Amino acid sequence: MSTDGSFYSIIDYTVDGTKTQHELVEAFVELQERWVRFYPGYHSARIFVSLDGSRVYNIVRWESEADYRHFEATSDTAGRVAAIRGALDGLSGKAEPRMSGKPHYKVVREVGPGPRRA
Repeated sequence: MSTDGSFYSIIDYTVDGTKTQHELVEAFVELQERWVRFYPGYHSARIFVSLDGSRVYNIVRWESEADYRHFEATSDTAGRVAAIRGALDGLSGKAEPRMSGKPHYKVVREVGPGPRRA
């Protein structure tokens, strides 16, 4: 088992169906491409949807917490927040954030493939 120094922002929304899921996914992709992905240390954004059409998760990986903090300090936060609000307002359905507090995480353990333990 090894850990890496990656830092994550895990964004969780409930939605009212698959159409809104699709629209929110497209909005998250646009936001990453327009506001985030070119910052140093940005690794990726993986966007997950629940099979029942009720949830969307956007998991953004940074190489380190320092890279993320640099992004926070130097990016256009007001513009990005306005773009997020605009994207949410433009959805045909309802989407509500499920995060409580800042959605910031670091990896502390990971279990990879290997033999069965006795």
